[in-house]
Amino acid sequence: MSEAILMSKTPHIAIIGAGVGGLTTAALLAQAGYRVSVYEAQTYPGGSASTFIHKGYRFDSGATVAGGFQPNGPHAVAGRMLDINWPVHQHDPAWVVHLPDRTIQMCQDHQDVLAKFPNSGRFWEQQRRVADLAWQMSAEGLPWPPQDIAELGQLIKVGLRHFPQDIRLAPFALSSVHQWLKRLGLHNDRAFVRFLDASLLISAQATSKQVNALYGATALDLTRQGVYHVEGGIGNIAQTLADKVCELGGQIHYRHFVTRIAVENGRAIGVYAKKGRRTTQEMLFQADFVVANTTPWSLESLLSEDAPPALKREVQQREATYGAFVLHLGIRSDRLPPNTADHHQIVRTLDGPMGEGETLFVSMSPEWDTSRAPQGMRAVTVSTHTRIDRWWDLLENDHQAYQATKQQMADTIISRIDAVIPGFRSATELVLPGTPVTYEFYTLRQDGMVGGFPQTSLFRARGPRTGIPNLRLVGDSIFPGQSTAGVTLGGIRVAKDVMRQFN
Repeated sequence: MSEAILMSKTPHIAIIGAGVGGLTTAALLAQAGYRVSVYEAQTYPGGSASTFIHKGYRFDSGATVAGGFQPNGPHAVAGRMLDINWPVHQHDPAWVVHLPDRTIQMCQDHQDVLAKFPNSGRFWEQQRRVADLAWQMSAEGLPWPPQDIAELGQLIKVGLRHFPQDIRLAPFALSSVHQWLKRLGLHNDRAFVRFLDASLLISAQATSKQVNALYGATALDLTRQGVYHVEGGIGNIAQTLADKVCELGGQIHYRHFVTRIAVENGRAIGVYAKKGRRTTQEMLFQADFVVANTTPWSLESLLSEDAPPALKREVQQREATYGAFVLHLGIRSDRLPPNTADHHQIVRTLDGPMGEGETLFVSMSPEWDTSRAPQGMRAVTVSTHTRIDRWWDLLENDHQAYQATKQQMADTIISRIDAVIPGFRSATELVLPGTPVTYEFYTLRQDGMVGGFPQTSLFRARGPRTGIPNLRLVGDSIFPGQSTAGVTLGGIRVAKDVMRQFN
């Protein structure tokens, strides 16, 4: 529904979930003068990019590295809009990639990548040109796919400002990264393809044969644009936004578990929530507009019989996304090799599956950030992609087997890290393993799915519309998808969309 909503009072916006996307939307709406209420089931903000406290450690629950703070980056754009100074420090190398036959320092100047893959220069030259133009256009607002005439007009204006340079993007928008590599004769370089696949899997939720080339060019640009540590953990991005929401007059209700969205006459009228998971008493919090920082599956569940037919079809037809097996570790800093990098990606083989411990991402809190761990210790988060069904099937059919498999995978992963970082096992003093089952409990992500949808086609990208005129989706399910930078762009877009409905 595109016509303006006529209200005699200040519109009240209810936002479900205090993730980065939802909080970005909330802050921008509060700044614009709307009444904003955020309902968060946890006692802290961040969702899939939060930081929790355990035995003196501040562990990152999901995301561990952050980008998008460069001048045209999403966080920088949001920071200018909201007058925010982000608590971040750039670090270089961004991470170190360990392939079976070589180790690559992922530095901002890209020199080690070129040294280890000397035939890839032309690929990176094209990647830089495509990514630079994509960053420029996204900074100006690039609502894709357009959901109404206003967004279509915005796309056309941005396109005209960059014409004819943007015509060069067409071959990339219509092909995969694999087809791009094939044009350059690089598709048979097993090590280089595996290197790209490892990066794309964590940034686009798919590998080079599936990922759209335009999206892939931007996803592969993270290290060149700069990777940042967040003081106190990744969750302080969300905490900074939460503080800004409150400063601007918005409200954040923690320990408010939203159970359903109230709908009357085809429109959302508010949300039902209970305070804490154990209570059965629900309260209706009325609102003029609702924004859900959830997945489509969770949105359909919250709407129940009021879910539009198109949303019901979507959740039936979409394949489940990946989950993550995660280790939160406490390690002794003095037992690690000197000058060990903070972040590592370990790729065990050049062929075969890449999840289930075959590729690992290891993030250690920086030594300078003493808030993250007890003295002499470091907080470590390790993750690998995993199928969600294997863990839920184990839990349902054999709880003992579930626990044994979890402990076995934790031990295997620590051994694989120790083979790359000598002394890692002996340095480990605290081990907290988590599966998609764990992730669902703490983040309320449907079945523990993480990372958003695989970015395989720009023409199958999901927008924020839901089929209910005053209900929007935000977060990593809408384009451009995952990462704190991606959901920030989505949050900016949704905030503008909501404002248009009242003007």
